[in-house]
Amino acid sequence: MSKQEKKQQDPAVEKASVEETQTEAQATPEQETATDPLLEELEKLRKQVDEKEEQYLRLAAEYDNFRKRSQKEKEGLYQGAKSDAVAAFLPVYDNLERALKQETADEAYKKGVEMTMSGLREILFKLGVEEIPALGETFDPSLHNAVMHVEDENVGENTVVDVFQTGFKLGDKVIRFAMVKVAN
Repeated sequence: MSKQEKKQQDPAVEKASVEETQTEAQATPEQETATDPLLEELEKLRKQVDEKEEQYLRLAAEYDNFRKRSQKEKEGLYQGAKSDAVAAFLPVYDNLERALKQETADEAYKKGVEMTMSGLREILFKLGVEEIPALGETFDPSLHNAVMHVEDENVGENTVVDVFQTGFKLGDKVIRFAMVKVAN
């Protein structure tokens, strides 16, 4: 090809390339409208994924709360059954306590009652049952049951001066309140 032919072709090539750019410019808004449904679909899908993720997180939190609540209820049932069983043995404890206060000439009998009482106290201790301290303590209505009041200037106000029945608690739960006499 000669230089003249190239020059004659060049304007045609230039004209063709200008036309292509114009068609590309015109095609771009059509492509944008063509991608808009795709973008809308993408946004819809993202929203759905976000909603499903939020539902999943809520479900996971609800399950975790359910698991914790079930565990707490299970422990509560165990503690309740344990305290009920201990409460059934408290009359035996009271009878042994009364037997120890009685005078007897038979030393073997006295020693047997003492051994039985120490065995029962040891079992209660192993179960986590504690005696509620009362004698000489300040009266606490959440631990003590006042059945008598006495006026005594030698003792401070609201002080327990006598214990009629020992109280017991298992952890924070009171199994039986201590029956006491309080000085006012």
